[in-house]
Amino acid sequence: MVLEVVKYGHPALRRKGERIEKLTPEIQQLIADMFETMYAAKGVGLAAQQVGRALQLTVLDVRGATDRPSTLEIAGKEANVEALMPIALINPEITPVGNPIAGPEGCLSFPEIFADIVRPDMTEVRALNQKFESVEFRCGGLLSRAVQHEIDHLNGILFIDRMKRADKEELKPELDALQAETKEALKKAKG
Repeated sequence: MVLEVVKYGHPALRRKGERIEKLTPEIQQLIADMFETMYAAKGVGLAAQQVGRALQLTVLDVRGATDRPSTLEIAGKEANVEALMPIALINPEITPVGNPIAGPEGCLSFPEIFADIVRPDMTEVRALNQKFESVEFRCGGLLSRAVQHEIDHLNGILFIDRMKRADKEELKPELDALQAETKEALKKAKG
């Protein structure tokens, strides 16, 4: 089922996710719904906070992004990114290990808003996957950027928090309008 992606201004986006202690049918359904939602929105990642749930859960699939390649190493050996995708990361922990590099980012919770964000170009990831199996890998390129972006979401951090001040100032009218629109919609929904 395609879920609503909450927009900037929704309080769920600022909530740190709770750890998931076991893979319940509800969590399995949420993962399936999050994948469906991400694909419907043409995204490469989606965090639970973006569908209004404060959990340590994100889904990723970078296979469709051929313009920005990804790299993957498993147990120190080069691996095929396609074989890992799609993946859910439950209770993920990351260690950024690369050089800081600026790259373009957008976010499904910020439609039509983009900016260059500086992030390390490589990341080591430890998490549980959608089968609740332990996974460890090192990634680069778009996958590394997407992992870091989504894990920020799990901690209530938004990509606008990492923007250069000048970029954020330039986008201020769009950000203020989106936030006001979201708050108005929430007010109407409470009715």
